[in-house]
Amino acid sequence: MVGSLAGGDDVNASRESLAKEENGHLPNCEEPQSAPPQSGGSGDPESGGSGDPEAQEGTPPVRAWKWSVIFLCFYGFMVQLKPGEPFITPYLLSTEKNFTREEVTNEIIPVLSYSYMAVLVPVFLLTDYLRYKPVLVLQSLSHVAIWLLLYLGWSMPHMQLMEFFYGITMAARVAYSSYIFSLAPPSEYQRVAGYSRSSVLMGVFASSVTGQLCVSQGVLYATLSAISLGFVTFGLLLSTCLPWPRRSMFFNKALRSATNAQGADATDATQTELARMRPEGGEGDPPVVLPSSPSSAAVAPSSSWRDSVFVGMLKELTNVPRVPSLRLWSLWWIFNSTGYYLVLFYVHILWNKIAPSTENKVYNGVVEAASTLLGALTSFAAGYVKIRWSLWSELVIGGITGVMAALLLLMGSTENIWVCYAAYTVFRGFYQFLVPIAIFQIASSLTKELCALVFGVNTFLGTILKSIITLIVADKRGLALPVESQFFVYFTFFVILTVVYLGGAAWVITRHYRSTRTQTETQAPPTELSPLEDHTPELEPLANGSGVKT
Repeated sequence: MVGSLAGGDDVNASRESLAKEENGHLPNCEEPQSAPPQSGGSGDPESGGSGDPEAQEGTPPVRAWKWSVIFLCFYGFMVQLKPGEPFITPYLLSTEKNFTREEVTNEIIPVLSYSYMAVLVPVFLLTDYLRYKPVLVLQSLSHVAIWLLLYLGWSMPHMQLMEFFYGITMAARVAYSSYIFSLAPPSEYQRVAGYSRSSVLMGVFASSVTGQLCVSQGVLYATLSAISLGFVTFGLLLSTCLPWPRRSMFFNKALRSATNAQGADATDATQTELARMRPEGGEGDPPVVLPSSPSSAAVAPSSSWRDSVFVGMLKELTNVPRVPSLRLWSLWWIFNSTGYYLVLFYVHILWNKIAPSTENKVYNGVVEAASTLLGALTSFAAGYVKIRWSLWSELVIGGITGVMAALLLLMGSTENIWVCYAAYTVFRGFYQFLVPIAIFQIASSLTKELCALVFGVNTFLGTILKSIITLIVADKRGLALPVESQFFVYFTFFVILTVVYLGGAAWVITRHYRSTRTQTETQAPPTELSPLEDHTPELEPLANGSGVKT
C-alpha cells in the first residue's frame, strides 16, 4: 500500500472513495495513537481472518479479550481522576505555595516542554519493546510522583521536578492509546478505540467537575492534592493488574511470527507486511530474512535488525511527504498542535492574571469540564462531515485556524474572565473538531505500524518546535515575556498559519477548476452519427487522480 505513496494521485483517489464510506466513523482522539488495520479477507495478514496466524494466536478468546478491554477502559477512567489538576496553577500562586506569577511562567512551566521532548522518543520505543504494560506502570508512578511533590514540595526544584514527571505522563499516553489494539481482534478495533477514548474523556470530565465542587465548598488546594494523590495511587495499583499482551507492533512482531509460523511461514508473514508497503517489489531494498528454524528465531531481531520491519518502515517514511494529503495533515499536526498545547500550558496563568485566585472565585474546573465536553461533541460531529477533502482540506484548515487566531487575540486582550473562559472553550472545540479528521486522513492510507510511526514522528517534531518557542518566548533564559504578551505571539503564529493554509487552498482550488475546464474543452463533441473513422479516446491522468480524454 505504502509503496505507491510516491504517486500521490492514485492515493488521493482511493482515499476519496474510502472517505465516502468511512468518514462517518472517525475516532475521537486528541493524542497520537496507533490506527487500526483495515479488516479484509482471510488472506490479509492484518485482517484477522483465517489466514492470519497472528490474529488467531495473539488475541485471547472472545470472553477474555472483552473483559481485558473493559478493565483497560476502567483503568483509563480512573487514572484521569485528578480533581486538583485544573487548580495546579492557582495552588502554586496561592499563599499555600507562594510562588510568583513570573516564577511559574518563566521557570516552572517551561520544564514541561523540555522534559516532554526529552522522553518522547525513548518512551515511544520502550512502549512497543516492553509491550505497553511497563510504560503504563511508569506513567502511574509518575502521576504519584507529581502529586507527592505538589503536596509535600515547597521549593523551585521540587516544582520543576514535578513538571519533569508531568512530561513523562504526557509521553506515555501513547501506551494507553495503542495498548487497546493488542487486546482485541482486528474486526473490533474501531469500536474498542472509541470505548477507550470515551472512558478517558469521561474521566477528565468527572475529575474537573469533582474538583470544582470541592473548591466551591471551600476545600483547600492542599487537601485537593491529597485527594488526587489517593486516586492516582489507586490507578497505580490498577496498572499492575493489567494483562500483559503477547504482541506489539514493531520489536515483538518478527519474533512472534517466527515462533507461530515455524520458520518458513514466519518469513512469508513478515515479508507480507513489507509487500503491502512495497507492492511492486521495492527494488533496491533488501528483503526481510528470518531464520528457517525455531531454534534460531530468538536471535533474529538482533542479528538482522537492518532487515527488520521497523527499519524498513523508517525507510518508507521518506515517501510520506510526497503525498499531498499526508503532507498537509502531518504539517497541520506539527504546527497546530504546537500552538494548541502552548495555549493549554499557559492559559491558567492568563486566567490568574485577569482574575487573581487570591481575590476571586476560581472556576477552572467548570471551564475544563465544559471544554472537554465540547471537544467530545465536535470530534463526534466531525465524523458526519462529508466533503471532498482532497479539494477543500486547506480551506477548512485555514478557516478554522483563522477563527482560532481570533479567539487567541480575544483571550489576550480581554479583561473579562468569562469572555476569556468562553473563548478558550471554543478554541479547544475547534481544535478537537480537526483532530479525528487528521487521524483518518493520515491513517486511511497507511498500515497500522507505519501509521503509528508517522504519528510518533509528527508528535516529536511538534514537541521540538514547542520547546524552541518556549525557550525563546517564555523561558527566563530567553525573552521571558509575560503571559499576555505570549498570547499575542501565539496569535501571530496562528495568523501566519492561516495565511499559508488559505494560500494553499487558493492554489489547489484554482488548479482543480483549471483541470476541470481543460477536461471539458478536450472532450470531442459528437458531430455525426456515423463517424468516418474510429477514434478510441485514451485516458490521460490528471494531478487530482481523474482522467481526461485525449
